[in-house]
Amino acid sequence: MQSKDDINSRLASMVASLTAQEGFTASALDYVHFMRSDHAYSRTPVMYEPCICIIVQGRKRAYLGDATYTYDARQYLVVSAPMPFEADTEATAEQPMLGIHLGIQHALAAELALAVQEAQTDAALRPADTPAGTPAFMYATQVDDTLAEAVLRLLHALASPLEAKILAPAIVREIYFRILMGEQGAAMRAALSQGSHFQKITRALRKIHEGYSDKLDVDSLARESGMSLPAFHLHFKQVTSTTPIQYIKAMRLHKARLLMIRSGMNAYTASNTVGYESSSQFSREFKRLFGRSPLEEVRQMRNVLRMHEGVGLSSLS
Repeated sequence: MQSKDDINSRLASMVASLTAQEGFTASALDYVHFMRSDHAYSRTPVMYEPCICIIVQGRKRAYLGDATYTYDARQYLVVSAPMPFEADTEATAEQPMLGIHLGIQHALAAELALAVQEAQTDAALRPADTPAGTPAFMYATQVDDTLAEAVLRLLHALASPLEAKILAPAIVREIYFRILMGEQGAAMRAALSQGSHFQKITRALRKIHEGYSDKLDVDSLARESGMSLPAFHLHFKQVTSTTPIQYIKAMRLHKARLLMIRSGMNAYTASNTVGYESSSQFSREFKRLFGRSPLEEVRQMRNVLRMHEGVGLSSLS
């Protein structure tokens, strides 16, 4: 088995070779991107889609409520529901931040979580140190050797068009399994369990995510989740560290930001597209969240990001 330092060095070398410039670089799999940052970025609001974020060089920190999650060559980040939070980046031109952004395919993750749960009812299949899981939709945890080696094999496969098509999806499945069986994998399995409060909140988050431009009513979201309004507020805040109204607002503002940066929309059109009826209210709330006006923010982000055609910016930070 390779040493951890050797694996880390090879991971960093592979990602560096696959990221020609700063920003997000697409891979042969549309849900896997490579990340590179040649500069440090201070704490700023971001919106992550469900993902596994594995940093192989440099460091990032996520801030959600009172919690701080550090992810670097030693720890990876898991976000299993669309989540607005704040993040910063440690990087230099000499030692850029390099990483892999692996979008979570929910159906596959849920299928594997159920398979693991069913298998563990058999004492012969259950590892002796299997922990109980407290549901969590965001956590950072240790990169173990088996996961690092699987990620290295994924990078090698993605470097070859044939292997990317034939082998890479199977390696992604293995990576999901390693994470579900990892130090905090029980937290992810519990969050994916059918019938749990976290699963009900997940459905509400997906509805908001898919219908952010619609008129969203918190009472209706609670009813559709099968919860009383007080219970819905309580469990929603446990998952997201914010209220449903604040979450909806953050989702709309992040979507508008992406529309302006990626599609060249002006603030008025973007605000209408994401469901704002008042452009002045949109501008006030945008500046409150991002610290700059929509025009200033778009100029700033276009200066610091070089975006590749077709690359998603769901984790723009």
